[in-house]
Amino acid sequence: MKHHDVIIIGAGAAGLMCAATAGYRGRDVLVLDNAKQAGRKILISGGGRCNFTNLKVEPANFLCGNPHFVKSALARYPSQQFIELVERHGIEYHERDHGQLFCNDSAKEIVTMLLTECEWAGVTIKLRTDILAVKKTEAGRFELNTSNGELSCDSLVIATGGLSMPKLGATPYGYQLAEQFGLKVLPTHAGLVPFTWHSEDKIRFEPLSGIAVPSRITAKDGTAFSEALLFTHRGLSGPAILQISNYWKAGETIEIDLLPNMDLAQLLEQQLAAHPKQSLRNTLSQWLPKRLIEVLFDEALLNKALNQLVHAERATLVDDIHHWTVLMNGTEGYRTAEVTLGGIDSNELSSKTMEASKVAGLYFIGEVMDVSGWLGGFNFQWAWASGVAAGQAV
Repeated sequence: MKHHDVIIIGAGAAGLMCAATAGYRGRDVLVLDNAKQAGRKILISGGGRCNFTNLKVEPANFLCGNPHFVKSALARYPSQQFIELVERHGIEYHERDHGQLFCNDSAKEIVTMLLTECEWAGVTIKLRTDILAVKKTEAGRFELNTSNGELSCDSLVIATGGLSMPKLGATPYGYQLAEQFGLKVLPTHAGLVPFTWHSEDKIRFEPLSGIAVPSRITAKDGTAFSEALLFTHRGLSGPAILQISNYWKAGETIEIDLLPNMDLAQLLEQQLAAHPKQSLRNTLSQWLPKRLIEVLFDEALLNKALNQLVHAERATLVDDIHHWTVLMNGTEGYRTAEVTLGGIDSNELSSKTMEASKVAGLYFIGEVMDVSGWLGGFNFQWAWASGVAAGQAV
């Protein structure tokens, strides 16, 4: 049985970061993954450009049952340190809205960088390897039965990710292993995910597919995001929807402000004074796509001139545009979700090292635990920070 100091299950962002960190400390590290290539989720992220971190990372950008859990790892490995690593490897990048950083060229550069770091640190990576069984011996070692033979290690790191994007090989393996060792796993559901319409709304709104508008979307708990809203064949998407999906529960409505930076009541007053005979349709289409207006409002109302609208009609119109309340059917689920909410209870783990408090030598990093970041590079930053935290401890 081949023995290693550290075995990491999962060759994704967190696993590779942990491996390089531990390898540079002189640890004998083996990374195992059932995939044909490492870092598959990295490769498709950010439209193939990888939104690898964010300039403004705060604990408030993360959802976790224990809001204090993320503070230690994020403080000890801030985004600036990962940016310096990217720069050392000569990867060119650019900033987009809200401090998001993307590769100029390709997400492949981030995977190549991580694999290069692992190579320099003396890490061994074995792909196409299934884990059949794991047990802990009385001597405190972990023994793994794999499709490529039997292995043992002193420290075992689980970096298997969540359930999102099953076509990339996502499995519940990390949760099952945690439960095998008596750790609490919180219920999981899809996060950063588009919403779907109820069937009758689908018929009504499907013709709007492809339209994007600025918006401010508010969940029932008061959380709000101001970003683009996109109409799709199936429902609603775009950055604002993906963000709010993390705070939405089935059966709850969301409130959408379709003119988030304007005061429609005031605008209508100004238009009424300047163009009293202009139709409501032509007035609204100065600020919103005509197709959207025609789906949202009755034709007879849209054909009225501004000076024909009674006060109550204008008040209702303003309310409908600034406070459009929508009851969605559900989400597209793990198939298109960018993250998995829930997972291994953070109260089971050390916030400093990511080690399970009940099981010495067992670590969990990245998306497999109950930590989920906002859209915008935060989930990658958690992968880097939690990977480094465990890599310094194993």
